[in-house]
Amino acid sequence: MSLFVDIIFVIFLFAIFIQLIYALFFFIRLSFYKEKSNSFSKGISVIICAKNEAEMLSENLTSFLEQDYPEYEVIVVDDQSEDETKYILKDLEKKYFNLKVVTIDPHVISRVGKKFALSIGIKTAKYDYVLLSDADCKTYSKNWISKMTSSFENKEIVLGISPYIKSKGVLNKFIRFDEFIVMLQYLSFALAKIPYMGVGRNLAYKKSLFFSVRGFASHIHIPSGDDDLFIKEVATTDNVAIQIHKEADIFSHPKITFSEWFYQRRRHISTSKYYKKMHMGLLFLFPFSQFLFWFSSILLFVFHPDLIIISSLFAFRILLYYYLYFPIMKKLRQFDLFFIYPIMEFLSLFVQLFFVLLSSRYKKISWK
Repeated sequence: MSLFVDIIFVIFLFAIFIQLIYALFFFIRLSFYKEKSNSFSKGISVIICAKNEAEMLSENLTSFLEQDYPEYEVIVVDDQSEDETKYILKDLEKKYFNLKVVTIDPHVISRVGKKFALSIGIKTAKYDYVLLSDADCKTYSKNWISKMTSSFENKEIVLGISPYIKSKGVLNKFIRFDEFIVMLQYLSFALAKIPYMGVGRNLAYKKSLFFSVRGFASHIHIPSGDDDLFIKEVATTDNVAIQIHKEADIFSHPKITFSEWFYQRRRHISTSKYYKKMHMGLLFLFPFSQFLFWFSSILLFVFHPDLIIISSLFAFRILLYYYLYFPIMKKLRQFDLFFIYPIMEFLSLFVQLFFVLLSSRYKKISWK
C-alpha cells in the first residue's frame, strides 16, 4: 500500500470519527427527543412584518387571526409597502378585532432589512410574550400559538420549525434537504445546550428579553440576523426550548429557481461570520468532515487494495446516519427525503463549495 493511499485512509478514518461524534453527541438527542406536555395561557403578541406582501397577506393572514387561543393579538407592520397591502389590511381590520396594523410612513428613513420594522412591532406589542412569523407563511393548525408557547412557563425562548411545502422537481427536494440539515443542526445544538440560532418564520421569546439587550442594537448595521444573531446574543444553556410538534408548524413555499434560492441562502450565510467561534467551528467541521468522507471514499474505492474494509467502513457510516435520520425526518415531516439522503448530501457539498467561492462577490444584501 503506497504512502498516498495510507494518508487517504487515515483521512477516511478521521472523517468517520468526526461524523460519529456529531451523531452520538448532537443528532442522537433529536432522534430520541420526545415532546413534553406543557400548557400556557398568558397573552401573546404575534408579529408579522410585511413589505409589498398584499397577495401573501390576503392568502395567509387569516390562519394567524383565527387561532384557538384565549388571548392574543396579531400585529402586522406595514413597512412602507407600495402595493395594495394597506387596503388588504384595512379590510381585515374590519373583520378581526385582534388585528392591529402599524404603518411605517414612506418618509421614514431606516436601515436595510426588517429589523427596524420588527422592533416597531415588538415595541407596539401589548403582551410580554411575542411570537414571530412572516407574511409569506401559513400556520398548519389553529393550535399553532398554543403549541409554540407551551414551554413559556419555564423557558424564555422557543425555537420552532418552518418546513417548506413539497412539490415536484429536484430543486424542491434539494432546498428541503438543505433546510433539513439547518433544522437538524440548530435543534440538536439547542438540545445539547449550545443554542446558536432560530428561524424568524417560527420563533417566540419574551419581550423583556428583547429589551434586556437593547433589541438588535449590537448588529443593527447587518441587514439580516434578526433571528440567528439575536438568539446567539440572548440564548443561554437553560432558557431555550424547541417545538417540533406538527401543529406548531409554519409552512411557506420554497424558491422555484436556483438564483432566488441562492440569494435567500446567501443572506443566512452572510450572518454566520458573526457567530461565536465555538458555533462557527462546529458548523464548519460537520460539512468539512462530510467532504473528507466522500472525497477519501472515492479515492479509496479506486486505489485501496482491500475493498472489503473500505466498503464495510463506508456502509457503517451511511447506515449510521440512516438510523439517525429515520426518526428525525419523520418528526420534521421530511421523510420523503430519507432514501435519497446520501445523494442529497453528496450534491449539497458542491453547492456549499459554490456558496463559499461566490458569496464574497456579493456585498449588499437587502430584505425584500
